[in-house]
Amino acid sequence: MEFDADTAVRSAAQDAAGLVAAMPRLVLEARKIAASVYHGLHGRRRAGSGENFWQYRRFMDGEPSNRVDWRRSARDDHLYVREREWEAAHTVWIWPDLSTSMVFASPLVWETKRDRALIVAFALAELLVRGGERVGIPGIMNPSASRGIVEKMAEALVHAPSLPQSLPPAFSPSPLAEVVVLGDLWSPTKEVVASLIGLSASGAHGHVVQICDPAEETFPYSGRVEFREPESGLMLTIGRAETVREEYVDRVATHRAIIRREAERRTWSFLVHRTDRPASELLLALHARMSGGHGAVAPSEGGVTGETGRDESGHGESGRAA
Repeated sequence: MEFDADTAVRSAAQDAAGLVAAMPRLVLEARKIAASVYHGLHGRRRAGSGENFWQYRRFMDGEPSNRVDWRRSARDDHLYVREREWEAAHTVWIWPDLSTSMVFASPLVWETKRDRALIVAFALAELLVRGGERVGIPGIMNPSASRGIVEKMAEALVHAPSLPQSLPPAFSPSPLAEVVVLGDLWSPTKEVVASLIGLSASGAHGHVVQICDPAEETFPYSGRVEFREPESGLMLTIGRAETVREEYVDRVATHRAIIRREAERRTWSFLVHRTDRPASELLLALHARMSGGHGAVAPSEGGVTGETGRDESGHGESGRAA
């Protein structure tokens, strides 16, 4: 059975209305989490226009002569420039998947995948802007370093012509930019890989995060269960759900392994985050990777892992006993 057009429109309207209603709570929760992890984190120091000394480097032809540090250059046969600290004033593009499959929460958790993606997106943006970054949402919000970045993002999403779908739109980020994709990645494997290839083609670095419900990993169903694919409306009834658990888990592992391999080929990171773990775990893990400390955060079991994505036909499924 498939959704007709009217049902699809009603479903989209309900998703949008639910997002608008939840937004104030999500903004407050994101600010709370960002504040809780802010102290103790350090900005991402880069060479640029900051006031603090960063390093010396060789003077290059074509640069203004007033950039030469004559005192340091007097010690050597070369000219040197005194570089200063830059608190990462480049762009980070954050894409929160708000497609229908994200509006799912099993009885094992208290929060939908959509809400978790937004909380982490907002909290990460808050931390990045505090550190001097500019943050944008591809196709929805231009990069901004506004102190009210969380509210700005929330407003842009609420007023967007359509909610962000599973994968980011095709665009070419600057080679110096970073991209963060937050979604359940239950699109077909080939589509996820194609998106990753396109986003990384310019040389931009990035981080792909699969946010999943624990039920989507463990498949804790038994007996006769009816599953509905939330985006297409397709139905599947299994007489003894427990008999397909092993195959399901294997296909998820295969999907993730492919995405992980493709991410690593492009020096992108890939993480899996379950919604039964604190949002702060993912926030810390992302910040560590974006700061260059890929091994700095040891994830708790079942929390954030450096794993990957899903099977060729897989979309997130919601199940209910028939």
